[in-house]
Amino acid sequence: MDRLSAVRVFVEVADRGSLTQAAEHLDMSAAMVSRYLAAAEGWLGARLLHRTTRKVSLTDAGLAALPSCRQLLDIAQDTEHLAAERSREPSGVLRVTTAGSFAEAQLTAALVDFQRLHPQVEVVLSVGDKATDLVAERVDLAVRITNTLDDNMITRQLARCRSALCASPEYLARHGTPRVAEDLRQHRCIAHASGIGPQYRFTRGDAVVTVPVSWGFHTNETAVLRRAVLCGAGIGMLPTYYLGDDVQSGRLVRLLPDHEPQVLGIHAIYLSRRHQPLALRLLVDFLAQRFAGEVAPWDVGMP
Repeated sequence: MDRLSAVRVFVEVADRGSLTQAAEHLDMSAAMVSRYLAAAEGWLGARLLHRTTRKVSLTDAGLAALPSCRQLLDIAQDTEHLAAERSREPSGVLRVTTAGSFAEAQLTAALVDFQRLHPQVEVVLSVGDKATDLVAERVDLAVRITNTLDDNMITRQLARCRSALCASPEYLARHGTPRVAEDLRQHRCIAHASGIGPQYRFTRGDAVVTVPVSWGFHTNETAVLRRAVLCGAGIGMLPTYYLGDDVQSGRLVRLLPDHEPQVLGIHAIYLSRRHQPLALRLLVDFLAQRFAGEVAPWDVGMP
């Protein structure tokens, strides 16, 4: 007999405590329900139910098997939904949030390309660096740059975020170019408000290098930090996804390239793997493929 149907009958009887009620709900005869139960017990090799004329109760083996049987039915249902959804065009509204700098440099173009593939999907993109309550703010997907993740959320790493020290040619002409990390002590530096205090921390080979510095300009927005560096306010640390064009064009000069700042993960964060809207599942897959690789696409060719 069909094992999945036998499992469904067993779960229904366990939930209702009655073969008759289960038969009515499943639109089966009582005899057919009994045959499915016997098949399930034969398949699992144990008696699952105590049966009396008045009630049905679970045996120890039935109690142990019930959670796995529920999970099997959930997997079967998810598989049916997935197969049905793959045959239709995704549609609906997707609410996405990410940092302003990542939205400007990378994510907006990716979302536009995704919509070209799936024109019936509407995207609402909000920007901000603060952690978002996905439920309260009705957000489907958060793309965050962090190494600290909430265990209650489902995450998928899309790429790695590297950073680099840089300055404008104008600033370096006036103040000189640092040749070693210790030279940074003599320079004006620009700090992000979520930084690690009045210091830079790097990895050089197998060694960790920490250099105390003086902040001359503070901001809580990466886009503002980049603009201040371009204006010659000082030396700043910027994510490489945001400064590639500036370095290639000569508007910014990369400093101390053998000193590696902390590498962060770029993560897709959402609420659940189960019963995801088709559009969300396709978007996460699209972003993972677009940003995939040992070297992120924006780092290819970076000096």
